[in-house]
Amino acid sequence: MAVKWAKFEETSTTGYMPTTSANTWSVGANIQGGAMEFLQLRYDLTFADNPVPLGDISSLVSSMRIILNGEVVHDFTAGYANSATVGPSQYNYLLNHIGGRFVEDPTSATPQTRVGYINIPLGRQTPNGVNRLEIITSWAAAAQAISSGSMSWWCRFNDGMQKITTVVPATSFNHTSGAYEQVVVRVPQNAPKGSVVSGLLVLNDEEADEYGSQGLRINALSDFGIPISMYRAQNGDSLNGIMWNKGSTNTADVQDFSTRLSGSILIPTLGLAGGDIVLSVDSSATTVRRYLPILTAAVGAKAGTDVVQTQTATGNTAKAILRGSLE
Repeated sequence: MAVKWAKFEETSTTGYMPTTSANTWSVGANIQGGAMEFLQLRYDLTFADNPVPLGDISSLVSSMRIILNGEVVHDFTAGYANSATVGPSQYNYLLNHIGGRFVEDPTSATPQTRVGYINIPLGRQTPNGVNRLEIITSWAAAAQAISSGSMSWWCRFNDGMQKITTVVPATSFNHTSGAYEQVVVRVPQNAPKGSVVSGLLVLNDEEADEYGSQGLRINALSDFGIPISMYRAQNGDSLNGIMWNKGSTNTADVQDFSTRLSGSILIPTLGLAGGDIVLSVDSSATTVRRYLPILTAAVGAKAGTDVVQTQTATGNTAKAILRGSLE
């Protein structure tokens, strides 16, 4: 097997889909083993009217938490409640920066119908046999009610995958206006062996940067504060590197592009290892920022081990016969 897609969940229950009030869709599923490169959520949703007037369905992802065989492998929570009215989303921004992919089919003829794909990189070598996935998706409120649709979860297995990708829970920090503060971003020590921090996603609690003149400094990578625009020049944002569907309002039925998503920045960290990440942050406003490390590790695409016993149960009928007798 080289590349193979497998569908493990599908629903047409509108109660699990985005609508005019926030809601949560939880999935628990048994899946096959193998080299699990991606999870993909495919959606085909029809609303009463345009659900996200100037954005796509990724704007409605408030959080996405994925647990594989008891291990949290992907834990995203948006910095602010998406208004579902403007531009690209923080989740779209994350996935398209870390080797995942979010795309939505623009169609100005029927903007109330949205078809899209959310591809989440995992890179896990799962054991042969039955594996367990728990996926919890929290939707923000859409501008219109859902009328019908379908959503399905898929696995892409690929023997040629090379990296494990882990989005770990964020470190939150309450910043003070006008303060230059030290932030310690926690990096879990129970990550897959050999994990390094390849990127750091910083999310503000609103769609605004709110940095002072010293910007943001990762102490291990710079002796000086770096402006956010400089990070955008380095990570591809400034090259029209942010793509999204502008609410299916483009009559050419093409994706729109942007050079920034204010309040969000993905900083390449060049494989930092050895512990927590220390930053110095110059904040121009009182705000709460979330710092999400993106961990990667090498993976060998060989069959995972099955569950095995590590203790011996000794069987001795002679002893059993004499148990309780005089000795």
